Amino acid sequence: MNTTKSHAVFLPYPAQGHITPMLKLAKLLYHSKGFHITFINTEFNHKRLLRSRGPESVRGLPDFCFETIPDGLPESDQDTTQDIPALCEATRRTCPGKLKELILRIEKEEGVPPVTCIVADGAMGFAVYPAQELGLPAFLFFTTTACGFLGYLHYAQLVQRGYTPFKDESFFTDEYLNTPLDWVVGMKNARLRDMPTFIQTTDPDDIMVKINIKQCEDDAPRATGIILNTFDDLEHEALQAILSRLPNTYTVGPISPLVRCIPKSDPIESIGSNLWKEDAGCMEWLDKQAAASVVYVNYGSITTMTAEQLLEFAWGLAFSRHPFFWVLRGDVVRGSGAVLPKEFLEEIEGRGVIVGWCNQEDVLAHPAIGGYLSHCGWNSTIESIYEGVPMICWPFFAEQTTNCKYLCNEWGMGIEIGDNVKRGEVEAVVRELMEGEKGKEMRQKAGEWKVKARAAINVGGSSYRNLEKLVQEMNKFKSN
Repeated sequence: MNTTKSHAVFLPYPAQGHITPMLKLAKLLYHSKGFHITFINTEFNHKRLLRSRGPESVRGLPDFCFETIPDGLPESDQDTTQDIPALCEATRRTCPGKLKELILRIEKEEGVPPVTCIVADGAMGFAVYPAQELGLPAFLFFTTTACGFLGYLHYAQLVQRGYTPFKDESFFTDEYLNTPLDWVVGMKNARLRDMPTFIQTTDPDDIMVKINIKQCEDDAPRATGIILNTFDDLEHEALQAILSRLPNTYTVGPISPLVRCIPKSDPIESIGSNLWKEDAGCMEWLDKQAAASVVYVNYGSITTMTAEQLLEFAWGLAFSRHPFFWVLRGDVVRGSGAVLPKEFLEEIEGRGVIVGWCNQEDVLAHPAIGGYLSHCGWNSTIESIYEGVPMICWPFFAEQTTNCKYLCNEWGMGIEIGDNVKRGEVEAVVRELMEGEKGKEMRQKAGEWKVKARAAINVGGSSYRNLEKLVQEMNKFKSN
């Protein structure tokens, strides 16, 4: 039996925005740190990966293996993101026992080194309990911003202090949502609306509030370490507040560029995580555009909207007269397909491209991209920070609202679109970003953060050092 390698079992939360950074960290530990990896997908997402990327994507390598467990939801062959509250409840109920069974099984396989640690998504924090039963260390990777995670860490107090659940529907107003939370240490000028959105409920038994409290109050303190995909300079105050509660917290981001340094010839490069088929031809169109001239539009893997909102975005982009590259998932419109009128398509011919999915890192790194209209998911945000791309912010849910606050008010590289999107506002904001004085200021700030992000992961940088410490901690449990 091979006992010379550390063996990390990865358990991502089964949604695109969580799988992506988890897989990147797994590939990094495999390629650069010599780990044996077992990466666990749910059966539902395993089937989606087969359809989108083919069998090569989940076949694995001798020291990088894929396994599956059920998620506890009814079987489905749809290529859409599952219902988030139902998925959270089902995985928490179903997966702890299945995870333990899987680890016991793979440890009996010939040539597989003993499992030395579990790396679970923070949203799969229940992994700490089977880990304890098996005598294994468990590291929780919260795939949020530090400020978003800090928001979740205050959910219990928000309930105790009576801010949530809301008394009735009349509390869903700007007046109440603008309530200051000056007692939240590490998040200056915080308002109720800046907290992750699951607290905006009238249900005293809301499953997302209860699960997030359990993850922060029960699961996280039992973990051997907490991993965050951010860097110290970006979120210093929030990180200090987190470290006061969870001292074994490791900031190792941005992770994406570290993985992009793996040579294309390495077999690990054939392993990917996109649950939608990518459009590779879009890069040829970008190659023909002027530097910093294109607005990139992508709402991520979960955001949905009404057909009316889709039309407002469409015509706002068209009327801005700026070239744009728009990623439009087939399930982005609630209850129907993302259908755009013929006259809109005629209006944008030659200066607008619409695709179903893309390799976002390649797009953001392209010199033609001058701005990003985004839902403010953390993967998208930190990839924009790394590439120095300013953002138009239209947060959808969870900690995206927190990210929006920081992008616009703290980091100076974001500008927000209101919830009730109108084409005139979209046009004006795009023009401001691409032509206006505020856009120039945002671009300058984005450039400054780009330099700091690169410094963090370079040799000797804060994230470089923290990754080394994390690996040392994981290697403590390796067999000699």
